[in-house]
Amino acid sequence: MTDYRKAATLDDVPPSLEIERTLRAAELRVTRPRIAVLNAVHDHPHADTNSIIESVRLQLGEVSHQTVYDVLEALTNAGLLRRIQPSRSTARYEARVADNHHHIVCRLCGAVADVDCAVGEAPCLTPSEDHGYTVDEAEVIYWGSCPDCSSGRHHYQHHHTDRPRKDHSV
Repeated sequence: MTDYRKAATLDDVPPSLEIERTLRAAELRVTRPRIAVLNAVHDHPHADTNSIIESVRLQLGEVSHQTVYDVLEALTNAGLLRRIQPSRSTARYEARVADNHHHIVCRLCGAVADVDCAVGEAPCLTPSEDHGYTVDEAEVIYWGSCPDCSSGRHHYQHHHTDRPRKDHSV
């Protein structure tokens, strides 16, 4: 079986034919909702489901919530999307799936940005007891204030948002 996840990083906006090839390589049927969801997630990394639904509706017209939920689940299960859910936040989706990266979340406005793996001494990335597991990934979420909130350009109350309003992908 082909490792379609490496071929499906979607780091550059792929043309429709590339998306179709990616879906077929993952042994998924090519449908308009699947293409629209992949486009939406690529265009809006770390988007929540409601934002993805809005984007898909702009592309296709009326599409049910359930259709988008089903497509997100199928694409996530196939390894074409990654679902992240920071504490006390709604689930978010991204197309960056071919590496082990982490996220940083603003406590004030909920912005999310990608962070490459930790550098230097990182004892927390190796569990003190692996209980016989073969560890192949560590999920780390850093928390803090984004540059806009730190500089006072935003006027959000200090809270964990359920719907981040910005994306600071790098």
